[in-house]
Amino acid sequence: MSNPAIEPTHTKTTGWETAVTTFPKVLIGLALLAFVGYFVVYNMYAIALFQFPFDYDQGEGFELMDTVLFSQGEWPYRDNDSYPFYSSNYPPLFHVVIVPLVWAFGPQYWTGRLVSYLGTLITAAAIGYAVQKAGKRWWLSVLVGLAFLASNYVYHVGPLFRQHMFMVMFEAVAVVYLARTVEKEEADGRSRNKRLLVVMLLLLAAGYTKQLAYATVAAVFIFLFLRQPKRAVTWAVPFAAVTGLIFLWLNIATDGYWFLNTVTANINPFIPGQAEGLFRQWFRLHIVLTIAAGLFAVYQLYFERLSLYSIWFVVAVLNSVTAGKWGAGESYFATAIAASCILTGFAFNRLLASAKTKPFTIHSSQLNIRYLAVATVIPLLFLFQARQMFHMPTHTPILAAIANALGYPTEVMIAPQTSCSAPRDPEPIPYVDSAGVSLLGRLPTAADTAAGIEITEHILQGETAAFSEDAGFNFRAGRDIVTNPTQLLNLYNNNQVDLTEMLAMLNNQAFDTVILRAQFYPPPVLEAIGQQYETTDLVQMNGFVYCIMRPR
Repeated sequence: MSNPAIEPTHTKTTGWETAVTTFPKVLIGLALLAFVGYFVVYNMYAIALFQFPFDYDQGEGFELMDTVLFSQGEWPYRDNDSYPFYSSNYPPLFHVVIVPLVWAFGPQYWTGRLVSYLGTLITAAAIGYAVQKAGKRWWLSVLVGLAFLASNYVYHVGPLFRQHMFMVMFEAVAVVYLARTVEKEEADGRSRNKRLLVVMLLLLAAGYTKQLAYATVAAVFIFLFLRQPKRAVTWAVPFAAVTGLIFLWLNIATDGYWFLNTVTANINPFIPGQAEGLFRQWFRLHIVLTIAAGLFAVYQLYFERLSLYSIWFVVAVLNSVTAGKWGAGESYFATAIAASCILTGFAFNRLLASAKTKPFTIHSSQLNIRYLAVATVIPLLFLFQARQMFHMPTHTPILAAIANALGYPTEVMIAPQTSCSAPRDPEPIPYVDSAGVSLLGRLPTAADTAAGIEITEHILQGETAAFSEDAGFNFRAGRDIVTNPTQLLNLYNNNQVDLTEMLAMLNNQAFDTVILRAQFYPPPVLEAIGQQYETTDLVQMNGFVYCIMRPR
């Protein structure tokens, strides 16, 4: 462990020297306190989500349905043209990992949320490990690991029943493990192909958790090609072959529905304004991490050779443009955030090491002024970064007091989101987020749970499953999970779904209940619903107004 300042060589220190050497340590302590505080908030949010028995983010219930189907030995890649019109558009690994929990506890939302949450902790640990191995400064390693978890984006989606953060976990562990492997090989000249095999398996796991992992796969093979071209090709060929064979097997086993639902259904329109807005927000929220990582990557390009981490960061940032696709969002920046945390740790370690080996003193003092200055600026930058990504629930007096003390409001006014009723007046929400008005991040309440139970009771008044945009209500009612609205819309936009049977059922009022939240269904489906069903109740849950509809 390195001290934030070099100890003076003389035995007697003056009062100002003691103050100067103590000041960086105080700032480091404050920075650690800030990010530990964010970690506490993250755990509060995660625990609240573990206890919430309905969809918090649209689509979680369909992830749970995928897991249930795997637990029953069935594929979730199915024919969307026939009842129950359900299919998945994600690879299987995340859901397969959760299967034992579903076997043990049944179809519970906390199972996938727990696995995703643990994945973020492993990613943070991998980030801290990489930085610790490079610089041996525990406080800096802890800060960059916690900075990943403190990101507004990671906080929002980390404990959700979504597979994205589980993919980032495999990506981060693969990159860190490969970087350490190459370091060892270059140090002693011995190849470690068994370790490289582990890297390839981790990359394969990332890709079959979510397709977006192709960017990290590309970064790894670019790095290997720059260092050892022959070896890169030697590994790329079998890796591509295994990936392709698994893909082919899945497609054959599912009668072609694997390709239809994981490839064709993911061809979405690109929205330039969405991409630009998210890039601006990402940079503003992560300004210190992003600038430090970018500058260090440029430094390596001009004065050293590019490290795996620099290549990973650049490729991940470029790939984040896919956040502009319809249906994508902030989580697509998570890989770039992980890479930027590691590079920030490397950059700051390098500055500290340089200042320590090239001391600058004044007058008769033996204090290393250069080192003290760097050791002061770095925690100040972390404190500034902590302020940029501020987010906190304020539902308790203590949290509200902390927000007030830091100059933030204790609540924000948000109008409930509705697509099926007249706009509602804004309501006070005890959650503050520098990312702006967010539908994610605030803790679900007992009122939200009661609202979900109320919606379920509406389903139970009838005999059929509900035609619902959220799956949780049918799960609780013990009814079929019908459709996956975003999947259906994607296939419709690509002319790859036949809605004949679905429209016939809706026109014949075959469903006792229709539940709308955002009206993600294809236009013909929404038109049939509008003609054959009418709104009977409006229930507010998680900042949304759910429209309960019955046959006319």
